[in-house]
Amino acid sequence: MSEPFLKVENLRVNYGAINALRGISFEVNKGEIITLIGANGAGKTTILHSISNIIKKTSGAVVFNGKDISSMSPDKVVASGLVQVPEGRRVFANLSVRDNLEMGAYTRRSVTPAERKAIRDDMENVFVMFPRLKERLKQMAGTLSGGEQQMLAMGRALMARPQLLLLDEPSMGLAPILVDEIFSIVKGINKTGTTVLLVEQNAYKALALAARAYVLETGEIVKSGIAADLMKDQAVKAAYLGG
Repeated sequence: MSEPFLKVENLRVNYGAINALRGISFEVNKGEIITLIGANGAGKTTILHSISNIIKKTSGAVVFNGKDISSMSPDKVVASGLVQVPEGRRVFANLSVRDNLEMGAYTRRSVTPAERKAIRDDMENVFVMFPRLKERLKQMAGTLSGGEQQMLAMGRALMARPQLLLLDEPSMGLAPILVDEIFSIVKGINKTGTTVLLVEQNAYKALALAARAYVLETGEIVKSGIAADLMKDQAVKAAYLGG
């Protein structure tokens, strides 16, 4: 049996006296869409930040693609193929759409013509996935709608050529029709071969999309399993699906 593509082992994070994560362990296999669901404050975003090394772990290990990345700098994590789309989009508001996308490729900067061409080709692929971004190429990112900013944040991440994409609340603040569009795009990204770890407040949408899921409560995983099975779980339905 092959090793997990991402393995998180006994992850603990403290904020002062607060135990934000209390020994989190889970696995993501290559090619999967995995989702983490839970109430606000359960620790979902903290898990993603810990994997990306944006925040410091108290203890625990993260192994990605056979390599321990627990102590890597965040830019080296990105260069290794693990890329996060942050909660709230966090686009560079005073830069154009083009500049934002080029920033996504910063770990790939090279003077070689071949790499410059590859970056241009990848930007064209982003435009195929997100045609509205091409229409707004010179527009300042801060003037885009919420849905367009989410598309830009995802496009920016794709410019880094991720093998594993961490998505933090991609549907937050979006109209229902845009939520459907974003989830359809996530499914398409996965079909191209990119593994996805999804944190999402819309538990129904997340479970409908994912192969497997982990349920968090106050910094601990309390349930896990096949996503379709968890959708039928009475406790999950009552807590997260309005059942």
